[in-house]
Amino acid sequence: MNIRENFLRAAEMSGPEWIPCSVSISPPLWSKYRERMEDLVLRHPRIFGEYKRGSRDFDDFGIRRAGNRIVDEWGCVWAFLVDGLQGQVLKHPLDDWKKLRSYKPPDPILLDNVPREGYPPVKGEFQRELKRIQRDKMEGRLAVGGCPHGFMFQRLYYLRGFSNLMKDFILEPPELQILIDMVVDYNLKLIRRWLDVGIDLLSCGDDLGTQDRLTIHPRAFRKYLIPAYRKMFTPVRMRGVHVRLHSDGHIMEIAEDLIEAGVTILNLQDLVNGVENIKRRLKGKVCIDVDIDRQKIVPFGKPEDIKRHVHYVVSELNSPDGGFMITVDIYPPTPIENIEALCQALEEVGCGPKF
Repeated sequence: MNIRENFLRAAEMSGPEWIPCSVSISPPLWSKYRERMEDLVLRHPRIFGEYKRGSRDFDDFGIRRAGNRIVDEWGCVWAFLVDGLQGQVLKHPLDDWKKLRSYKPPDPILLDNVPREGYPPVKGEFQRELKRIQRDKMEGRLAVGGCPHGFMFQRLYYLRGFSNLMKDFILEPPELQILIDMVVDYNLKLIRRWLDVGIDLLSCGDDLGTQDRLTIHPRAFRKYLIPAYRKMFTPVRMRGVHVRLHSDGHIMEIAEDLIEAGVTILNLQDLVNGVENIKRRLKGKVCIDVDIDRQKIVPFGKPEDIKRHVHYVVSELNSPDGGFMITVDIYPPTPIENIEALCQALEEVGCGPKF
C-alpha cells in the first residue's frame, strides 16, 4: 500500500496499514539545532520520509524575518516579529465599512498564484503547483490542493480588524454578509480550479477558537460561517474529494456542524478540546487528525511525558478501521531531546510506513 492509498483508507475508515502522520519542525528550531536536526530527521524516515543531508539552508526564513513588512493580495499589511514565524496584520483595508464601496477583492485566477497566508502574490505559481501534483500522482503520493491558512473566518478580521469584526457579529450590519460572500466567492474560484486539476484532498486552515471557547458565539457561527463553509465544501464533496480543515483552539461546540458542512478530516488540538471529548463526540463520525499538544507537554515536558501522552492519545482515538491521523507542529523552545522522544513514540504507536 502506497502513501496515497493508506491515507485515503484512513480518511475513509477502511483499514489503513499505518497511522498517517505529519511532523513539522519550525524554521527557528532548524536554525538552532542545524546538523543535529538533520541527524534526527535522517534517523526517522518513517516520520519524515526521504531527506537529503545539506538540502536545507538553516537560516533561510524567506520573507518571515523580524522587522519585515509585506502587503498581501487583499491589501492587508503584515508585520513579522520573530524570524521564521508567522506575522500579524497591522493595517486592515476595510477597517471602515465606507471603504467597502470601492474595494475590489483579488482574483486568484488572474493572479495565477497559490495564495499563502501572510505572503504577497507570486504570479505563475499555480503552474508550478500543477507540475508538483502531476509528479505526486506518478509517484503514488496524495494530490493535495488547498486554500491558505486563515482562508475564511480569519480573513474577515484581517480585512476588518479583530475588534471591528467582533462588534460586527453582535451588531450584524448588512455589510458583514456582503464581506462574507466576497471571501466565499474568492475561495470558490480557487477551489474549483483545484478540482479541475483532479486533487484527492482539499486542505484548509482557519483558527476558530481560543483556549477554552469559540472566538464568537456558536449561534453567530452557525448563522454566518457554517453556511459559508457549506457553500465552499459542497462542490468538493460532490466530486468525491476529501476536505481537511485545520483549526487551532477550542472548537467542540461547532465540530459536528463542520462535519455536516462537508469536513471529512478534522484537524483539532488535543488538550484544548479534551481527548475524552473528542472521543465521545467525534470518533467514528469524522476522520480525527489530532494535533498533538504544542503548548505544554512537547515543549516543556520530559521525554517520558511526551511518550506517555502520545500513547494515551492513540489508545483513545485510534481504531483498526482508521479514521485517525496525527499532526505535530514543533516550535521553540522545544529541546531536541523532546523531538527525539516524540518521533520514537510515534513510531512505537504505528505511525508511518515500515521499510
